[in-house]
Amino acid sequence: MADILTNATEFSVSEIAQAVKRTVEDEFGHVRVRGEISGFRGQHSSGHAYFTLKDEGAAIDAVVWKGNYAKLSFKPQEGLEVIATGRLTTFPRSSKYQIVIDNIEPAGAGALMALLEERKRKLAAEGLFDRERKRALPYLPRVIGVITSPTGAVIRDILHRLADRFPSHVMVWPVRVQGDTCATEVVNAIEGFNAMVPGGVMPRPDLLIVARGGGSIEDLWGFNEEAVVRAVAASGIPIISAVGHETDTTLIDYAADMRAPTPTAAAEAAVPVRIELVGYVDDLGGRQRQATRRVAASARDRLRAAVAGMPRPGDLVALQRQQLDHAAANLLGNLRHSVQSLRLRYARTDSKLTPRLLQGQRQEAAERLRNLSLRAETGLRKTVDRTRLTYDPRAAQLGTSMVRLVERKQAQLARIAPQLSPTTLKAELRHAHSQLSPLAARMRAGMALGLGDSRTALGQWGKLLASLSYKSVLARGYAVIKDVDGNLVQQRANLSAGDMVAIEFADGAVGATIAGSPVIKKKPRDQQGSGAQESLF
Repeated sequence: MADILTNATEFSVSEIAQAVKRTVEDEFGHVRVRGEISGFRGQHSSGHAYFTLKDEGAAIDAVVWKGNYAKLSFKPQEGLEVIATGRLTTFPRSSKYQIVIDNIEPAGAGALMALLEERKRKLAAEGLFDRERKRALPYLPRVIGVITSPTGAVIRDILHRLADRFPSHVMVWPVRVQGDTCATEVVNAIEGFNAMVPGGVMPRPDLLIVARGGGSIEDLWGFNEEAVVRAVAASGIPIISAVGHETDTTLIDYAADMRAPTPTAAAEAAVPVRIELVGYVDDLGGRQRQATRRVAASARDRLRAAVAGMPRPGDLVALQRQQLDHAAANLLGNLRHSVQSLRLRYARTDSKLTPRLLQGQRQEAAERLRNLSLRAETGLRKTVDRTRLTYDPRAAQLGTSMVRLVERKQAQLARIAPQLSPTTLKAELRHAHSQLSPLAARMRAGMALGLGDSRTALGQWGKLLASLSYKSVLARGYAVIKDVDGNLVQQRANLSAGDMVAIEFADGAVGATIAGSPVIKKKPRDQQGSGAQESLF
């Protein structure tokens, strides 16, 4: 007995632990374990996740490494029954075994339904399913974006139905409609369509259809993922959800702007029936034409009634035509009477218009103009003299007053100079200067103002004198004749042959001798102007 124990191979604890580890890993390299998750508190600070799988009779530790946790399509949750796929291994330090999980999936439809209801309550509490968020679909979208599998029957049904109802431009974004990457691809498709620029190279869709055929809850689970629901709710383009058959319901049905029971129904909801639309437009056109004809007929009837109630055009102008004929018949006689009246009036006035009368009126006007000129010149001289008499004494007094004021200030300064220091003396001088400066400025301003007013009045009298002077008449080509005593010669009878006279023109005066009767001497032909003659006295 002792020899048997002596001959047994000895193993270290580490060797035993490694042997057990190799045995377990070789025997259970790939297993699927069903159990309830217990003790899950989320990811560890290292990124790994630790929890326990248990059933009624046993429990096994489980771990999900950081790299695999990010790839899980279904995240572990406390109390959920799942099927974990992975491999068994041991932890030699504590002599425990555990399962390293590669994938987790719910254990049966009941677990999925419980998870679905919990997720639905969470998203509904955030307001993602509110009716107020849903938008109206465009009546006639120009471009329709379809997010589905390009190889299934769904896309063919949608295209066929659109072609039957109203052919439209369709853009297909191919995605997987089940599996681990389904949710990610659908989210990318929705965001990709929304990122398109309106009017760009690729037209931005006016409406999106997310479609898939029927299937089990596991097959449709990608459309229940939270990321997909949030992408549908955040889409700027209206979305129709057409996932599964009529009895299938996914979470994006609640977030979409409209839920269609089937993909075919989604196509029917997206566009109207073209034939019905054409018929409706034709019906509207017919009603419009009929209404136009009724309006035109009614207007025609009103016009005819108005025309029937109006008088004939000839009756409207008959009275005026008669008045015109009567006036035309009396026009010739009235013209003759008017001419005779004017002729008699001019004949009575003609006897009064003699050359002597006109000459007398001219002489009277000339005498009045000469008197006004003399009066204006005399008045101007008087005004200037009166102004000079007014301001000359003031100017003389101003100089005397300034001298007296300066002398008085000098006398005051002389009296107080011995008593004042240089500083006080300078201050007094500045004070006197400050008092005299405003007076001098006011005197200069008053003198300048008075001289300006006098200059303005003198200019105005000068203009009046120039306007009344007879010299302006001389500038128009007339001349003034004066005798040797300087008296104005107004009549020819006042002159005799041999009398000396002075003829004043606009530019000066010349002497002349009266020769007698006027003699008209023609100029030589080379000096003649057009009808020019020279009058010699």
